[in-house]
Formats: sequence, C-alpha cells, structure tokens
Amino acid sequence: MKRTLIKETPEHIGKEVVVKGWVDKYRSHGKMVFLDLRDVSGILQVVFLSNLDEKVLNIAKSLAEEYVIEITGKINKRPDNNVKEDMVTGTIEMEALDMNIISTCKPLPIPIDGDGYDITEEKRLKYRYLDLRRKRVNNNIKMRQALSIFIRNYLSERGFFEIETPIMTKSTPEGARDFLVPSRLQKGEFYALPQSPQQYKQLLMIAGFEKYFQLARCFRDEDLRSDRLFELTQMDVEMSFVDQEDIFSLIEPMMIEAAEKVFGKKIKEIPFPRISYDDAMEKYGTDRPDLREEGDELAFCWVIDFPSFERQQKGNLDAVHHPFTAFQDKDLEEFKKMDKFDEEKLLKMKAKQYDLVLNGIEIMGGSIRTHDRDVLKRTFEVLGHTPEGVEEKFGHLLEAFDYGVPPHGGIAAGFDRMMQAFLGEKNIRDVVAFPTNTAGVASVMDAPSKVSDEQLKELGIKVVKEK
Repeated sequence: MKRTLIKETPEHIGKEVVVKGWVDKYRSHGKMVFLDLRDVSGILQVVFLSNLDEKVLNIAKSLAEEYVIEITGKINKRPDNNVKEDMVTGTIEMEALDMNIISTCKPLPIPIDGDGYDITEEKRLKYRYLDLRRKRVNNNIKMRQALSIFIRNYLSERGFFEIETPIMTKSTPEGARDFLVPSRLQKGEFYALPQSPQQYKQLLMIAGFEKYFQLARCFRDEDLRSDRLFELTQMDVEMSFVDQEDIFSLIEPMMIEAAEKVFGKKIKEIPFPRISYDDAMEKYGTDRPDLREEGDELAFCWVIDFPSFERQQKGNLDAVHHPFTAFQDKDLEEFKKMDKFDEEKLLKMKAKQYDLVLNGIEIMGGSIRTHDRDVLKRTFEVLGHTPEGVEEKFGHLLEAFDYGVPPHGGIAAGFDRMMQAFLGEKNIRDVVAFPTNTAGVASVMDAPSKVSDEQLKELGIKVVKEK
C-alpha cells in the first residue's frame, strides 16, 4: 500500500492507510498504547487497542520516542470532546492494525521537545540534524522556503530575470576580508568567494537585461555575532533606468505582501516612514531605528540621504555604502569640479543610498549606481587607490562602462537577517539549516580541517607555522 502523508489522513476517514515517520510522543496505558507519529507534514495520534494482535501490541510496547516506524491502520473520527482545533489532524485519529520498526533511536544527546534556548549553542550545532527536528527551528526552515518562493514569484511576475553569477571570482576591496581559493592551474594566484555580486549585476545592466535578481550565496570573513554569518544568502536586485522612487515602489509593496501572506503579521505604519540619516542619528542615535511600540508588530522604515564618505579610525576616507554608489545631483556637480580633493567637503556630500530597517535591524541596503567611468575612477582615488591600482582591481568594469552603460540602481537584502527580523529570532543561526558557530566552525562536519601534504603540493602552497 502506498504511503499517505499525515496531513492527507483526514481525507481517508473509514479507510486503511500506511503512514511512516518518527515517534513524537509515546504513552503506554496498561493494555493500550497511544503515540503521536510525526512526519514532515504534521502529527497524527495513533491508538493501539488491547484487542490488537499480541505480536503487534508487543512491538508497540517496545517503542521509544524518535523511533522511525511504519504503521498500517484505519482512520477514524475523534469523539467530539477530543477534537483538537489547532491541529490539521485534530478531528481524526488512527486505529493501528499493523506496524514495523524501521530504525531504533538511542537516547538523544539533546532534548528536542522544547524551544532549545536553554541548551548551549555548541551542543545544538554539533547535533544540528537533531536540533532541526525541534518544532521552532524546523518551522523556521520551512518559513525560509516560503519566503524565497514568494520573492521569486513576485519578482518574476514583474519581468525580472533570475540570473546566477559566479562563486569563484576576483578579490576586490568590498569592506570585509575575502575568503580565498587557491588556483591549481595558475599557481600562486587566487580566486575570491564573492562578498556580493555587485560588479556582476552592474555588468548585467550593461548587457541589457534591465531587471535582474537572484538569491545569491555570499561569503564574508568578518567577526561573527548574533546577526552575522560567514556564508550568507543575499536577495540581490538591480534595475536599469530607475531612480530611488522606483526601488521603493518595488520593494515596499513586496515587503507588505510578504509580511501579511507569508508570516501573517501586521505592519505598524504604511507607507513606511522615511527618515534621513542625519535625523536618525540625532533622534535615535543609530541609523537602524526601532520604531516599535508593541513587541509583536513589524515596524519598517527607510533611512535615506546617507553621507557618501566617512572617516575611518586610521584617518583615511571610505565609502559609507560602497564605491559604486552615486552622489546626489548637487554634490555630483561639485565632485566633478574638484581639482584637488577637499576632505571636509567630501564628508558633507550625500549619496543616493537607502536602507530598509525592520524592528531595529537593517534588512536591506542599496543605492543608485555611478555609471560615469570618470566619476567612478575618481571615487576610487578618493578612497586611496592609485590609478594603477584602480586599473588592476576594477579595469574590467571601467572598460565595460565604455560600451553603453544605462543608469541603474538596486538593493540587496541579507535574506538570513531578514528572516531573523520577521520571525523575531535573537540569533541568525536559528534561521539557517547548518550554520557555523561563533568561532566559524561547522560543528557537524568539524570544518575547517587540515588537508594532506599532497593536496597542498598540488596547489603550490606551504603552511608556515607561527613562531
């Protein structure tokens, strides 16, 4: 007999079906046994009556939680006083007729019946395949898929092309350290894993696709914390012939619909408030203000009018967003006229940059891009790059700007961080299936790990121990 998913069992009242899954709860009452069976679709109460075949009843009495079993049984209506309205299967139960144990389970190294907040992260991540059985974490991963499907459909229906960009690319300065990949064929040279698809999406605009998106894998070797990962997913969007308002009119309705349809949550204020960077810093002391009045609401806001540059601790200037961000129009004209760079004037210049903040968490950031080769080249020089260095690092992009580049702009969301904000999770690792811990260790696989001397020799690499 073909397997029936638990969520489908209410459609088979009065019929025999086969169900398979894990023993979620187990209760033995004298000659009768009750258990809750769990599969990916839900939970089903199963009853082993005292008049059942003795062999089957004895097998049932030998069960323990998290055993994997197969049960053949009849689906019956529950008595009215035993209906559970909050369950998909709350109106029915299964009367077991036969069963098999598929696999047994040793005592679990961590409990999985609670929310897990009282268990050390180290232990939860070591046994992540068990932690993922936990209802809270399991639901987070399912909600992650629901949001990704919603975003894909939303953007595809509006004429966006989903285009994958390379994982192995060139090392360029983008804020965090790169993860480097040694080349076997070009010894002594390295690929870098992308911190974002920034340059590729701009090249796609030059290629004429006009509307692009992807859920891109990105990698940043930076200090980890409760809202940061080495390996992350980025919802990446870029459009040609747009201004800031076009970006807002795409993203804001998408977030409203996602909140309501995917997460079933209400938003505090629509349209989203717009706050200038200067006002946010003056009023809230942060460019990620939390505008909630109640704990369970979603409070979005746009933060706009960011400075183009900021001074680093070492005294040098850096781009607040990234070097490809366009200046606001009045500042662009002044920037073009500068014979020598006046740092005080540069620090007062504003960018066509915007962030979307949800409950005090920056979930998206974007900008209108510079599409003038000369302005972009001079921006890199402000940041301390020599003309030769600019050519070496970004010559491929500057050359592309010689061949008909449209004005363009976009936005990117840390998909994992966005999930964290929507779900109200304190730790970003609880919305990712197999994250690293705060030390950057993939606990389940015990990575990173040493490799053989033969592998290093093939790559032309020697590991030098610090003295």
